[in-house]
Amino acid sequence: MRRGRLRLALLALPAMVVSSVLTASPSEGANPAEETVAGQVRREDPELVRIELAGAAMLDKVNDAGFDIEHGLKRVPNGIEGEVLATTEEIAELRAIGVKVLDDDEGFVWPEEADGGIATTSDAQSVQPLTHQTTVRVVRADWFTTKGQGFLYVEARTTEGQQESPIVGMQVENDSGKNTPFGFARTMSRFVDSGQYMFHRNLFKLDTRPRQVRITSSTGGITTGAVSDWLEGAPPPLTERPGYRYDFIGGYQHPQQLYARAREIAEQYPGIAEIIHLPNRTHGYQRKAQATIGGTGQSAVVVSSAAWGHEGGNDITVEFVDRPGADLPLGVEVTGNAVRVQLAKDAGGALASTAAQVATVLETQSQGLIDRAHPYRSNAGTGIVAATTGPVALTDFLDQKRAGAPEGEVPRGPATIPVLRIGRHRDGSKPGVLIQAQDHAREWVPATTSLETAERLVRNYSTDRETKRIVNDTDVFFILSNNPDGANYSFYNFALQRKNLTNHCPDEDADPGRRDSWGVDLNRNYRVGSGHDGYAGGSTSCTSATYQGPEELSEPESKNIVWLVEKYSNIKFMMSVHSNGGQLFWQPGAYIADGRITTPRPPLGDEAFYWQSAARILSQVKAYRETVVTPENVGGSSDVLYSSAGNVREDLYYTYGIYAFGWEVGGSVYNPATGDWQGGSFQPPWEGDPNLVSGHSETMEYANGIMEMFRVAAEWGRDRKDPTSQLKPGGGRFRDPVDARFETNEPATIYYTTDGSRPTLQSPRYEATEFREPGQVFHVTETTTFHWFSVDAAGNVERNYDPDKNGRYRKATITIVD
Repeated sequence: MRRGRLRLALLALPAMVVSSVLTASPSEGANPAEETVAGQVRREDPELVRIELAGAAMLDKVNDAGFDIEHGLKRVPNGIEGEVLATTEEIAELRAIGVKVLDDDEGFVWPEEADGGIATTSDAQSVQPLTHQTTVRVVRADWFTTKGQGFLYVEARTTEGQQESPIVGMQVENDSGKNTPFGFARTMSRFVDSGQYMFHRNLFKLDTRPRQVRITSSTGGITTGAVSDWLEGAPPPLTERPGYRYDFIGGYQHPQQLYARAREIAEQYPGIAEIIHLPNRTHGYQRKAQATIGGTGQSAVVVSSAAWGHEGGNDITVEFVDRPGADLPLGVEVTGNAVRVQLAKDAGGALASTAAQVATVLETQSQGLIDRAHPYRSNAGTGIVAATTGPVALTDFLDQKRAGAPEGEVPRGPATIPVLRIGRHRDGSKPGVLIQAQDHAREWVPATTSLETAERLVRNYSTDRETKRIVNDTDVFFILSNNPDGANYSFYNFALQRKNLTNHCPDEDADPGRRDSWGVDLNRNYRVGSGHDGYAGGSTSCTSATYQGPEELSEPESKNIVWLVEKYSNIKFMMSVHSNGGQLFWQPGAYIADGRITTPRPPLGDEAFYWQSAARILSQVKAYRETVVTPENVGGSSDVLYSSAGNVREDLYYTYGIYAFGWEVGGSVYNPATGDWQGGSFQPPWEGDPNLVSGHSETMEYANGIMEMFRVAAEWGRDRKDPTSQLKPGGGRFRDPVDARFETNEPATIYYTTDGSRPTLQSPRYEATEFREPGQVFHVTETTTFHWFSVDAAGNVERNYDPDKNGRYRKATITIVD
């Protein structure tokens, strides 16, 4: 029997008051790191520094303080390492709030050599079989190769890992193949996040593939595990098929280019492609014209036009005038677009208008030209305003192009985002796949990767059998840039822009010196595991890089995604493409920092399906130039990286049952010339050494991966085969208590009972022993009958059993003989 996919209700997500420390932006009042030039504020150029954070709560602190977490975030034993742009003064502030600023030679690196391991207790046990009493477990042991070098990644867990005094250490040893002894002991790194023990890990080079590893804890626990291959022996990519066409993208493309090509594809290939226009228009590449007049102290006034800059705001001038005489009132004179503030004078003929008073008359007496005027940032505006040397022109700053910006002008005003839909049968009968790129504006490679994939589909449809099968059996929706306003700002004005251009900031953060920090992080604006419900990783500070918006789904871009998946309910797969961490992840993606309480983990069957799909997708990435996304960078995103409250993946999976992946393309590439891993950036050089990062190479290899995701979806749609499962060791008579567990022949979720009742979808679900681990072990001490059935990822139910009616389910009785 084929059933609709189980939809997981998120009825009991934990909520709490946001516990992140909310601080003011790094500059308050007059800032010695800033200077006033031509009526505007220019900051000292920041430098890129590496930092270590204890976990999500500290990451929130840094974001809330207005710092730009640049890139290079990775999980390390003591939390998270990353990079931040900061001035000298801001580096001091980082240290003051508890951030460890790393020197050039600091930071976590995997040890190269075997160090002899750890000292263990004298009463070390023999190797433990996998039972309910096991204290040490191998989570993963993966062998992979890249560019002629072998690596072994090992992840293990001890039930005593949370212990702090003394901290429990672990070591790993490996053999060198069949019938060889264990050796090469290495100390494993203990990973902790937000005060909670996660696992011990190690990654190291090996020249020979081992068959087994042995893990020993400092308290005597010991176990062994088999080594598996990671991304080895994958089938060749589609690009190696005779006559297959690829490599269509010649460089980075801004939204206008992306959207124009999407429309061209729909016109050129009307039998398999069309354009859908999303209903909610964006805020637009537009800003109010502004000026900060009078420095940054108590006498400063920030002025903003009522009209958008391109609609007349840029034509406005503001002048503060010192008139001759005494006892003169404060007033405003408007001539055309010229606003002249007649400053008040006291009985002695001295200027007497405060910044707060000037702001008030500008808002009330400028004849509608100025709709926002206020003191600078958190100042009270008590200082006496000085006259200007002449009119100060307001500007929206959008004509101030950054070095290297593309030629031409950007269309102003709200934008309509097109969706390029590709499929032979676009009637909802085939599984839909949503590819969403560039939620974050500065991430340029995801857009080119997505367009390259679309080109491969349409250009090879008539000549390549496998491509034709993909297009015939799937319904693909491409959003080539989900943040066109921010992306244009990144291309033309500020390369590191992350958010959209909506400005929700109050007066204290509304001056033009903050303009590169405005906007909403679209991947924090969704409804599940939201920062509004106390989950870490979404900020309430409007200048934070992870600002979640004033409410859930406040932004048109996020509303559009919800509209799309609700209108086209055949969408069952989604890839949110980001850069540049070199990770592939899914749920859970958010947690409450206090206690590290995650959103519900996917059922064991969905988790296994995610891992199976990830291995296929990443094998095709590797096929291009042997780039390996390592196992440590695959899994639930809150386990792989950090908590990202209110992300799109969480919403689509928990609300609509969509298999929703997040992909950080790029990341580290192994360089055999130097023998180490070299990181990337949001906008790497388009061409470059194949052993190093480049936009072109990343586009090609990750397009391979997206093509494989389409094949996963197509096979999912064709799957009509029921799963099978069994209870190990199975039913029978036993003299002693038995440890039992379920096994399935494919990724599938098991529902079971032990009280004699018929199993249903409301019955207990077979769970993992611990996150990233296989299924739990049942310790059976008395006669117990298990009733169960399994459901695979495509909704096929074992033995065609109908959980809502009678039918055949699986049974086994373990009889314990006294």
